[in-house]
Amino acid sequence: MTRIAGADLKALLAKNGIFIALLVLIAFFALVNPNFLRPNNAMNVLLQVAELGIVVMPLALLLIAGVVDLSIGSIASAGAVVSALVMASTGSMWLGLAAGLAFGMLAGVINGFLVAYLGLNPIVVTLGFLSVWGGAAMLMTGGRTITRSELPEQFHGLGTFALGPIPLRLALLIAAVALAWYVLARNRVGRAIYAIGGSERAAYLMGIKTARVRFGLYVVSGFAAALAGMMLGAKVQSVSPAIGLNLEMSALTVVLLGGVAFAGGSGRIGGVIAGLLFFGVLRNGLVFMQASPFLQTVIVGLTLVVAVALDESIQRIVKKSWEARGRAALAAADRDGTSDSPELESATADKR
Repeated sequence: MTRIAGADLKALLAKNGIFIALLVLIAFFALVNPNFLRPNNAMNVLLQVAELGIVVMPLALLLIAGVVDLSIGSIASAGAVVSALVMASTGSMWLGLAAGLAFGMLAGVINGFLVAYLGLNPIVVTLGFLSVWGGAAMLMTGGRTITRSELPEQFHGLGTFALGPIPLRLALLIAAVALAWYVLARNRVGRAIYAIGGSERAAYLMGIKTARVRFGLYVVSGFAAALAGMMLGAKVQSVSPAIGLNLEMSALTVVLLGGVAFAGGSGRIGGVIAGLLFFGVLRNGLVFMQASPFLQTVIVGLTLVVAVALDESIQRIVKKSWEARGRAALAAADRDGTSDSPELESATADKR
């Protein structure tokens, strides 16, 4: 019993370590610079990760479902470029926004069809389209930035627009978080996502339309990536064909830090939120410490490596916890004299 309790405690700490790490990081930066804890800086952290959070939520759902989208950075860039070009040629912000979102959904449809229905490797497919859409954004603009003067006045105000006291970018992040939480915690689609990530074949035998679920998640991911790209453009008041550069790596880092298993089948939105805040606090704190942009890039890259290592460690600890429970159950069955049943012997053989 003590061994089981110890294994369960380790699993609990492993799954919730990101919350502890977040508090330690905040305390560290607060000691370095007391201004770090000011309310306006807390709002800055949230606004700095708003666009990242919009793409993180669907990426978390994809990973839980056992697949991944590494093309979201390029979809963000190309979607923003399509939107800006339409705005520049028509003068209409709404037509531009609609075109950008339509492009994002189309990119998601292509990814989803190739992965979910044709069964191609999601890493290979989405890495390929990372280059395709990134190159397309460069081709459409000739590599130049679409400047503020070429875009409608309405678009300039989009980056600072607020719904009452809440900036639009933050409102979109809250909506993305709420929707992801609802899907996973309160909707049958969420149960299907966990089942597919745990065992695609078992989910299929249960009657879950695995391809349809994964296809839909890719479409949502493409939509969110294009939306994030356009909001980034509104924030900086111009649209570069590289505006989504490395967005996919930052999003993957956040999701893994948040405890979502890269192999699929497990993860919580609460952990993903903590991972997002950890990433935002880290970048904001480095700015407070006046770290060079190059050092920030190095640290973010190292954070991804640490996130992958944590993912492997967490899965190993959780597996050991379940193995300890399984051994205890078998030992209890032996004491009760029920281990001679063919069913239990078969289950024991399978576990071993």
